[in-house]
Amino acid sequence: MEAKLTFQYDRQGDILYINKRPPYAEQESEELGDEVIARMNPKTGEIENLEILFFSTRLLRSDLFELPVTADLRPAPKSE
Repeated sequence: MEAKLTFQYDRQGDILYINKRPPYAEQESEELGDEVIARMNPKTGEIENLEILFFSTRLLRSDLFELPVTADLRPAPKSE
């Protein structure tokens, strides 16, 4: 079963978290540029979490906000 994306905003730190799964200690971290941090599965290299720093201020800078990642988004299966 594939994971749904969850979004959590830390107002005090001004960080948006986009998660496919809860973060865990073994994940590897890499800055993708423009203060976007990826947390990746150490075995597959798949991005499991994103941390977008200074989220509210970057929204005020521009009408367009792009993440430096590609995505294959599909509707989640409907629960019965």
